[in-house]
Amino acid sequence: MQRVTSYLPAGTPSSHPIAQVKLPHDLRHLRRKLLHLENGEMVMLDLKAPVLFANGDLLVRDDGELIEILAADEKLFEIRGRDRTHLVELAWHLGNRHLAAQIEEGRIVILRDHVIRSMLQGLGATVLDIDEPFQPARGAYHSHDAHSRDQGHAAHDHGHEHKDDHGHEHVHGPGCDHDHDHDHGHHHDHKHD
Repeated sequence: MQRVTSYLPAGTPSSHPIAQVKLPHDLRHLRRKLLHLENGEMVMLDLKAPVLFANGDLLVRDDGELIEILAADEKLFEIRGRDRTHLVELAWHLGNRHLAAQIEEGRIVILRDHVIRSMLQGLGATVLDIDEPFQPARGAYHSHDAHSRDQGHAAHDHGHEHKDDHGHEHVHGPGCDHDHDHDHGHHHDHKHD
């Protein structure tokens, strides 16, 4: 059985792939896996670190031949806003729920979730059922090395917690529902290292 130990990103100038493997987005985050190709053959993927593959990425077999990764069609929602500003607002609501999203000029695409559909429609969005390949934006947590993953996590600020003089816990940050323009009537100790 042929093995794959390296890969090339989509768009790399190369000879034509000899085979293809079709995978949905949640099965394209790979390190070691037996892959069933579209032509019925199998290859063993064995990489040093996990990789989040995109549509069009190329796996390099040990004999130098290439296998193209194709994004499989998935059941998705296409979200459209009234205008660009409304679409940005909808993106903010989706991001606040940490949903995988494919963000394009005039639409956002997510996996179908009927609770989210109701929320979006309540916010005035147009939500359509579609079936097509899903290529969500690669987030800060999908870096290829631990150092950048750690930095990405540190940059993801949810605010800070502290206790007031009465022992009440408060969380401050985006969406904390506190009015920061007035005196709370009690003192906060902020300790920063």
